[in-house]
Amino acid sequence: MFFYENLSRQAGHNLIAGVDEAGRGPLAGPVVASAVIMPPKIKIPNVKDSKKMTANAREKAFPVITQKAISIGIGVISPKYIDEHNILQATLEAMRQAVINLSIQPEFILVDGINMIPNNIPQRTLVKGDQLSHSISVASVAAKVYRDRIMIAYDSLYPVYGFKANKGYGTPQHLSALRIFGESHIHRKTFKGVL
Repeated sequence: MFFYENLSRQAGHNLIAGVDEAGRGPLAGPVVASAVIMPPKIKIPNVKDSKKMTANAREKAFPVITQKAISIGIGVISPKYIDEHNILQATLEAMRQAVINLSIQPEFILVDGINMIPNNIPQRTLVKGDQLSHSISVASVAAKVYRDRIMIAYDSLYPVYGFKANKGYGTPQHLSALRIFGESHIHRKTFKGVL
């Protein structure tokens, strides 16, 4: 899990940020990205691709991540921006903001996926990076926990959609609520299922 971090350090980069996002697929809520700079060779126990962890395991890992990380940056992009620009552009903007919001700028970035973040910092994209790089795994957990907490807060504003349980994803209950009540202010109007 440190192979790509070690490669980057061998190339002379000491401050390496892993970057990942959460919330590309849901019908409602923001897309959230996290950038995390970890100290060299510090492994957070039981952290892997956030999609392969339970919500409870992610919540337990999150305070450990915040304690051990050198810096964590978060980027949050609204459903309105997603509708105006598309989900890919919104995701890249969330990642760009996450990097900007780090308290210390990285020398190198490891990005989950195939698309480079629009900035001038050297970077490497990794398909399934959250399974290949510990820095990206940590960022995936931070982004997912942060976004889940946003959706739980939205549940109290819009209880009919079940955001606390579905986090904005198109579950049968959520789709049924959309048919009955129509969309809310945080739904992505351009997404199939909301239209």
